Amino acid sequence: MTITKGVKIGVLAVQGAFREHIAMFERLGVETVEVRLPEQLDDIDGLVIPGGESTAIGRLMATFGLLEPVRRTIEAGTPVYGTCAGMILLARDIGREAQPILGEMDIVVKRNAFGRQLDSFESDIAVPDLGPEPFHAVFIRAPAIEQVGPEARELARLDDGTIVAAEQGTMLATAFHPELSGDARMHQRFVALCVRAREHRAKPYAATAPRGDDAHAGAAGIDAIS
Repeated sequence: MTITKGVKIGVLAVQGAFREHIAMFERLGVETVEVRLPEQLDDIDGLVIPGGESTAIGRLMATFGLLEPVRRTIEAGTPVYGTCAGMILLARDIGREAQPILGEMDIVVKRNAFGRQLDSFESDIAVPDLGPEPFHAVFIRAPAIEQVGPEARELARLDDGTIVAAEQGTMLATAFHPELSGDARMHQRFVALCVRAREHRAKPYAATAPRGDDAHAGAAGIDAIS
């Protein structure tokens, strides 16, 4: 577990499934902090924006003065992982929906793409970057990625071709709830990305956090976490 030593991950804790993410990181031996105020962003190595109600989370982020600080944190190279509602908040385009978003990730997202709460489902999906074993994904009133722009790349699709996961530099987004699946591989991937970004920032010649292929290479470190 040495790769996790000293890593601190913030979990946005204004609404939604933040406790489940914290439990998953604790299972991996990673220190976490609940983030509700801008100053709590100062000493974290990564930030998770959990699933929940994206409109409520966006409005609460605005109320607590978090939208611009989180944007600056992302742009400074701190990794961020958005799950379900968090993916909506990261997207640059969510159609005609009028709600506060961060707009940092080059993806177009459709809210409630699969229907209402009663249409929630689970599916074993292929995520090649996580290895050959399928990932048991939990979709709860889930969004979907309608388009992946040139700055991002897709990570996973459903059998019908719907894109449900993507990454862009130090940003990771999934339409599903990995914190509810019991499979820690997505969280491991994010921890490895945070470690890589921190190491990059620590280098005296590093002006920015890893992007593109460099960040992707860092995620390969998930094999070192168990």
